[in-house]
Formats: sequence, structure tokens, C-alpha cells
Amino acid sequence: MDWFKRKKESLKAADKKELPDGLWEKCENCGEIIYKKELEKKYYVCPKCDHHFRIGYEVYVSLLFDKDTFTEFNANILSADPLNFKDVKKYSDKYKATVKKTGLKEAVVTGSAKIDGREVVAALMDFRFLGGSMGSVVGEKISRAVDKALELKAPLIILSSSGGARMHEGIFSLMQMAKTSAKLARLDKAGIPYISILTNPTTGGTTASYAMLGDIHIAEPKALIGFAGPRVIKQTIGQDLPKGFQRSEFVQEHGFIDIIAHRHELKTKISKLLEFFAHKN
Repeated sequence: MDWFKRKKESLKAADKKELPDGLWEKCENCGEIIYKKELEKKYYVCPKCDHHFRIGYEVYVSLLFDKDTFTEFNANILSADPLNFKDVKKYSDKYKATVKKTGLKEAVVTGSAKIDGREVVAALMDFRFLGGSMGSVVGEKISRAVDKALELKAPLIILSSSGGARMHEGIFSLMQMAKTSAKLARLDKAGIPYISILTNPTTGGTTASYAMLGDIHIAEPKALIGFAGPRVIKQTIGQDLPKGFQRSEFVQEHGFIDIIAHRHELKTKISKLLEFFAHKN
């Protein structure tokens, strides 16, 4: 009977209702689907499980510093390609593509700012730029940040988010470990405080140099902190690793971290440390 049959009507493209991309974010820890605007208000911390999402330097600028006080310096230093390195594609091409994609010129942004009215010098790494890898320009910008801290007699803050040395620059990258360490020794000699903030991940040559040379080490919860990765270590020693190996809590338990601070409390913790150092001096 024809009256029981429903005529098929094709949906026109104009009739389809689609949600705009980028409205929701899935927590990689608990699987919660979170409205992105709410996540932004919480500085990218999951409201259900407290997982700290990886964030860019600009979010840390708004989180850590007094409003409109961050002034960037040495912004236009660019990496060269001293080894003419090429794997799947040329390093120079990969570098240019990363600059275009991220809007960043390097894996670290340096500047001066204020925290509760106190002047500081800051170097903020960004994992989005080639995995936050430490190349010659990263080492140079951090070295110049140390010089600026010496000039202003202002505390230095370095926020690390890095997979380690940049293999595309070979020995030029590894030289930055010694270079930045020597600069920080001058800062220590001058009695100027250096606070190191460790985020997920902080590994490789970054951990083996400036990230672990602070007067105070602060880490975000459950951040991966170490030199070689857990898989490499497990394959090398042929043993299962302890639960939570190389996470902030494990590293603090073994004496390498002073404070684990929730992202929402980070500025308050640093402000109290700056007040302590000011009274001490």
C-alpha cells in the first residue's frame, strides 16, 4: 500500500546542521568532553580529574604575570642551518613551516615582567615549536635572559617544556648545555634568585642543564621529568620501572623537586618565593 511508504527525501547541504570545529576538547587522561571556553577559563586544567593540558607560552604569560607587564626582548633571533641537515625533509624547510604554523620564531620566548609588582626576567619554552627542542638560538636567548637579570638585578624564571636538544643542529645544540650552565653560575655568584618551573615534558639536554640548576624547582603535577625516556630506560636495563616513574611526584620523592604546584596556584607560590628572597637579600 503506497500510503504506508515514506518517500525518501534527500537532505540538501544547506539543511545539514554542523557544530563548528574546535568547540570541545577531550581530556586525554579521563576522557571527559569539555567545552573549550570553560577549559580556557581554567587555564586548561580538566575540571573532572585535574589533568594539566600542555599549553603555549602565551597562556603562561596571562597566568603568571601582572596584566600588560610582559615585554618581550630578543624576539627576532632566528636559527641557521649550520649542518645543512636533512632527514625526511630539510631542517631549513621544517623550521620555516613551524614558524608559519605556530606564529613563533623559536622554542623559547624571553622578556621582562612583574609578578605582584616585583620585576622579574622570564624565559618561557613552548613545546609547539619543534617539540620545545633546545637549539643554538634557544641557548642564546636564555643566556641573554640571564644577562638581563644581572643587568636589572631581577630574579630569573625559566619555564621548561622540552623534548631536549635539537638533533638538527648536532654539536651546536649540545654546546648550549655548557653555555647556559656557565651563565647561570654567574647569576648564582651575584646572589640573584633563579626559579625553574618544570612542565610536561622536561627531558633530555634541557633537564641536564638549566632546568635543574634553579635555586628552587617547581613542577606541575604529573609532569614527565627526566633525561632519557621511560621506554629507552626500560629497554636498556631490561626491567619494569616503578609506578609513576619520572613523574613530578616520583622525582620530588627522590629529592630533585622542591614544590609541586597546581597550575592555578603557580603565580601565588612564585610570588611568595620572591617575597622570601627579597627579605633574605
